[in-house]
Amino acid sequence: MKYSIRFNKTRGQPGRGTLDHVWRVFEDHKKEYLFKNVKINVPSYSEKESISDDWNISCEGTLVIDKETSTAIIN
Repeated sequence: MKYSIRFNKTRGQPGRGTLDHVWRVFEDHKKEYLFKNVKINVPSYSEKESISDDWNISCEGTLVIDKETSTAIIN
């Protein structure tokens, strides 16, 4: 799967996680997750969204979710 990671500029707002949920993780541009932490264990690269001027850190791998620490781990 392809993952795109972006800073959550709307954190703390209704439906956008707490102020601590600073990361948005997009899975194949279809599903979005909000996390407090991200750990990337695979090669990654910067990428500009074609629809907007937003920049992401992107990578391919498998997402493991640590619910206890609200961490996205991409292997």
